[in-house]
Amino acid sequence: MRKTYEGSARRRDVMKALADARPAELDPSLLAGSRRQREDLARITAAMQEGPTGGPLAWLRPRLLPLGAVATVAASAIVMGTVVQQESRGTTSAQPGTRPPSATATGLDGRMELLGAAKAAEAAAAEGTYWQVTTRAENVDVVGEPGRRFTVRTTEKQEWSVGVRPGSQSLMVNGLDAVTEPRTAADEERWRDAGSPRQVVSPAGADGGMRVGLTIGTRRPMVMRTDHDNKIYALGPDNVSYQDLRQLPTESAGLRRQFERLYERDRGAENSGDRTTWMLRQAANLITMPVKPGTRAAAYRLLADLPGIRVQGSVTDPLGREGIGITLPDNPETPLGSVEERLVVDASTGALLAELTVLAEPSATARQAGLDAGTTVSYSATTRMEWAQRQITVPQNARR
Repeated sequence: MRKTYEGSARRRDVMKALADARPAELDPSLLAGSRRQREDLARITAAMQEGPTGGPLAWLRPRLLPLGAVATVAASAIVMGTVVQQESRGTTSAQPGTRPPSATATGLDGRMELLGAAKAAEAAAAEGTYWQVTTRAENVDVVGEPGRRFTVRTTEKQEWSVGVRPGSQSLMVNGLDAVTEPRTAADEERWRDAGSPRQVVSPAGADGGMRVGLTIGTRRPMVMRTDHDNKIYALGPDNVSYQDLRQLPTESAGLRRQFERLYERDRGAENSGDRTTWMLRQAANLITMPVKPGTRAAAYRLLADLPGIRVQGSVTDPLGREGIGITLPDNPETPLGSVEERLVVDASTGALLAELTVLAEPSATARQAGLDAGTTVSYSATTRMEWAQRQITVPQNARR
């Protein structure tokens, strides 16, 4: 009986702490939206192959891209929006395609840790001329003809240097150490049985969407400018400057009200989704930007109170680093089946460790190629983030 009483008391304490941490204006029922719109894979892949469209920074808006779009990005050396975080503390590399470790904490405990991450994010940070980020990304795709399917993985490093002072430029270098290769030994055997083709193509989606072409082997990096005048990031439907970012609210109720205004303007856009999904994406983006510590903390508190998301403690990101897991409420359909989109956050620093896409229910095509439920099929993990006074060095062989 004593253990039962202590457990009940602890649960009441947790609920009280959550209630105290949530501003009264954060009514979860107001965030509930309609079913998330499905993103048009073919349109996105076509746009990425042709280059940025829809405004100077519009291509930077999506972060968690639909599966397959990431593969096209890797193939064309234009990668998805970067996550920004603290210096990586982990060095252990997880094997690609493995099932992520299950959570060991309750949802309430996870939310408490997320609120703890908000507190950690309030720590003051120095400013500089360039906000510099290094990420490592991997994408898995199915290629080959029916009956001879196999999987390939594309890995690469990316550096992004965002100039925040007048006269500074923002540069992104994609495709560093980039390579596309068969994912496993079994996949390499199937690839050799197919004649070791250098060019491989993914199957069309169930809706007849565009097939994605990939080249086995290495490729040259690519450098591009990512600023336009003084605009350096995209926030909802707007391109924003460093000054705009520094003026964002530093308390969650004010940030939520600003997000709601942006959502009403952005609603119906190709990548908008429902209100909860849109709010999560914007908050996750904001955490990675050079905002005030109070704004970053407010974004975490907003995340902790979004309806429908699942928050777990003690999950591991693809690089083997421990953090808090955040899973979006819906399972969008992709050519490889339905997937879960997840974030991993470092509770001790308030840093966003990784974004990943995990198979929930593989399609027939994915199963033919040996992909099971729980396989991580794409991720972007940040290994370095810091203010700097000098621009990054661009490799001499980089394409422009």
